[in-house]
Amino acid sequence: MAVSELHNMNSVPESADVVVVGCGNAALCAALSAREAGATVLVLERAPKDEAGGNSRFTAGAFRCVYDGVEDLRRLMPDLTDSEIGQTDFGTYTQEQFFDDMGRITEYRCDPDLTEILVRRSRETLLWMRDQGIRFQPIWGRQAFRVDGRFRFWGGLTVEAWGGGPGLVDGLVGAAGKAGIGILYGARALSLEIGEGGVTGIRIRHGGRERTIRTSAVVLASGGFEANHEWRARYLGPGWDLAKVRGSRFNTGDGIRMAMEIGASPYGHWSGCHAVGWDRNAPEFGDLQVGDGFQKHSYPFGIMLNAEGDRFVDEGADFRNYTYARYGREILNQPGQFAWQVFDSKVSHLLRDEYRIRQVSRATADTLEQLVARLDGVNEKGALGTIEAYNRSVDTRIPFDPNTKDGRGTIGLEIPKTNWANTLDEPPYEAYAVTCGVTFTFGGLRIDTSGNVLDTDLSPIGGLFAAGELVGGLFYFNYPGGTGLMAGSVFGRLAGRSAAQASGRGRAAK
Repeated sequence: MAVSELHNMNSVPESADVVVVGCGNAALCAALSAREAGATVLVLERAPKDEAGGNSRFTAGAFRCVYDGVEDLRRLMPDLTDSEIGQTDFGTYTQEQFFDDMGRITEYRCDPDLTEILVRRSRETLLWMRDQGIRFQPIWGRQAFRVDGRFRFWGGLTVEAWGGGPGLVDGLVGAAGKAGIGILYGARALSLEIGEGGVTGIRIRHGGRERTIRTSAVVLASGGFEANHEWRARYLGPGWDLAKVRGSRFNTGDGIRMAMEIGASPYGHWSGCHAVGWDRNAPEFGDLQVGDGFQKHSYPFGIMLNAEGDRFVDEGADFRNYTYARYGREILNQPGQFAWQVFDSKVSHLLRDEYRIRQVSRATADTLEQLVARLDGVNEKGALGTIEAYNRSVDTRIPFDPNTKDGRGTIGLEIPKTNWANTLDEPPYEAYAVTCGVTFTFGGLRIDTSGNVLDTDLSPIGGLFAAGELVGGLFYFNYPGGTGLMAGSVFGRLAGRSAAQASGRGRAAK
């Protein structure tokens, strides 16, 4: 059976020009790009169809991209109305700002060549995705609050896919179907076969049987190793096997392992990961019915307490886009691997929708004394003392503004709160129990500027390309929100086109 006849079917072809391992955002962008370049394409998805899409399906669908003003956004989002534009300050997010954020957040360790590609191709890649049928919209509510009747976007994150992560994956799968790309569900890639010139095939297990698909070009886009308890403990360190997994249970590092077995070079921050505050009682792996609803990202407007009742981070150090991906690690390091986020009624209207899900771990009370007594596992006396000291320290002379780094901080605390400090003194009070949720791991494979995987001598492995989470070198220590999907799209598109050319069937890029 031809690959073009395989969309959503179970037959396994003997060969394909390009085989893509994975079925999330990066993988499907690679598949569409390879098909656009003239290659026949087969996508291998380890998960069954109802769990397909990798971590992309669990995201909110946010993309960090360059735009120089509202006209750029109009091109990307033609549904924007004059009324919406009139009541919104979209600002700009220039290449210089994106470069600065990548450098600052990663402590200037991000690979300069990969970062150059990511930043400079971000805008054109989203426009290409729009041409594939993906719809985008502004991130109302989560990235811009209405103040004095006007929205103002902040933190460099303005655009999301229509329908979030599920809408993004469904849109890309639909585009793949129209392009005649085969998607084989329940197909686990086991190993790569290699000859003198590079990749010659890929070994898979499907329907209980193992077989080899002949191909001269493979794109690995199957995620990191965040769902592999052993690898987390081995590479991230002791205690990381205790963390929850935000997304897919299938991201166990298969793509990385297969590539390294044939000599690929590991690269990047192997002891680092994107890890956030995640509901303490969430399941072991992500739940597609809840999606990203277990995350708890409104902590800049309150305080966080550990089991001893102490604060342990500056909750207002920066916009949450620039702190949330590393604060999960801080929570994991606390006694019992948990914390409580505490708010009062002055900011309850600012809490994101994820605080209102049915499965939330929540405590409420009309007095602080009652509240701390209801914080499971927390030293009541210590918590009350911490809150009282915090309330005395807030500099109330500075106005509170959720849309800017307002400088409303604390005075005299060992751990300051730099922005958005509000006294906790207006009931009802509410608190939310969180633990660490791993999103994706930072360590992965080394690629060149064509998306070609390099071996340990830093030479290209013929016919082997990579995109998405398993590409190392972009993120160290931390992560600017929305960069993961953007990098997946940029490098997926790049790797797919390069793979098509390597197969001998692809057309040169225009």
